[in-house]
Amino acid sequence: MNKIISKEYFSDNVVKFEVEAPLIAKSRKAGHFVMVKVGEKGERIPLTIADANVQKGTITLVVQKMGVSSTKLCALNEGDFITDMVGPLGKATHIENFGTVVCACGGVGTAPMLPIAAALKNAGNKVISVIAARTKDLIILEEQMRQYADEVIVMTDDGSYGTKGLVTNGVELVINREKVDLCITIGPAIMMKFVSLLTKKYEIPTLASLNTIMVDGTGMCGACRVSVGGKTKFVCVDGPEFDAHQVDFDEMLMRLSGYKDIERQEMEKMECASGARK
Repeated sequence: MNKIISKEYFSDNVVKFEVEAPLIAKSRKAGHFVMVKVGEKGERIPLTIADANVQKGTITLVVQKMGVSSTKLCALNEGDFITDMVGPLGKATHIENFGTVVCACGGVGTAPMLPIAAALKNAGNKVISVIAARTKDLIILEEQMRQYADEVIVMTDDGSYGTKGLVTNGVELVINREKVDLCITIGPAIMMKFVSLLTKKYEIPTLASLNTIMVDGTGMCGACRVSVGGKTKFVCVDGPEFDAHQVDFDEMLMRLSGYKDIERQEMEKMECASGARK
């Protein structure tokens, strides 16, 4: 069991946890994730490690309430324990001096991008981060990102903060003014799809950190499979980062939607049970 050291709300539905995990903190690298379970019969969910403090023996997780499991996790408080946590898992981000790198983040995707941006900057890259969300309240970790990025461009769908537009508008703004050597994108699958389509047009190498459904996180169950370059890959062991121009995003989106009706029913059951207890 892993103790929650601190809890902070970024918004009503986005929570940052600092969790006691000394061995994971010591061995984790940018791009790694953990599998987390709340309750003995809980569902295992993947969460990217947003930060780590080796001296304190803690890691940072940023969680968005989306389904039953993430809602249960966000209900935990400082001093509570996460039932199970396994990691670090996946392949770490390949870091070298590429030149100018654009980090395209959507929503909570800024959290897993933060350690990648830091590693890229330490390797000598020029880092330009494009942070996007539907509205100002959903922009997270902007100041932390500014510590590592040479420039941060903020985009909001409704224009309530930064520049009105989508993440692709911000990325294209950079492409049109200077040479971009690499793009890395993390966020909703549909967002990553359109970032990939944009950068493919300009022939810019692009990596996407995929957020498929996972069950065990070790490559045994096959739930996270995705087609990359016409071949089946498993996000948990082969990724989570892949050549975005080779990813079949339409297939991935279809697989992600496969359990939406069941998830909605389970959320309704949980809300009814919570209301009954009150």
